[in-house]
Amino acid sequence: MSLPADAQSALDLFGQPQGWEQRARLLMQWGDRLPPLSEEDKSEEHLVQGCESKVWLLGTVSEGCWQFRAGSDARLIRGLVALLLARVNGLSEQELLEVDLPDWFNQLGLSRQLSPSRSNGLNAVLQRMRQLAHA
Repeated sequence: MSLPADAQSALDLFGQPQGWEQRARLLMQWGDRLPPLSEEDKSEEHLVQGCESKVWLLGTVSEGCWQFRAGSDARLIRGLVALLLARVNGLSEQELLEVDLPDWFNQLGLSRQLSPSRSNGLNAVLQRMRQLAHA
């Protein structure tokens, strides 16, 4: 399956050898690229359950392709979520089901930085995307 353009540019960027500090800075820059959510979007209804940090997720579908918007109160998490969005935006419901989260962050060279709680949180975000797509 070919990657969305944003996902490919993330791979190109994060795939280069670099230290954790550089990766953390890149992560935060990716997070800063997310369009800010309105206060209305940051409602209980859009809050992802299962994340230690607050993560809000909204999704829309157009011609069978999903576009998600998300935000978080934690900068590092916002960066990780931005990388997840890069991987899933533009996918169909079926393609969403096939996304391998650990493999994606492994390809980016970020799996070692994913603590169990961050991994669980990102999994919760992906599960929520799948629920929205299936609804």
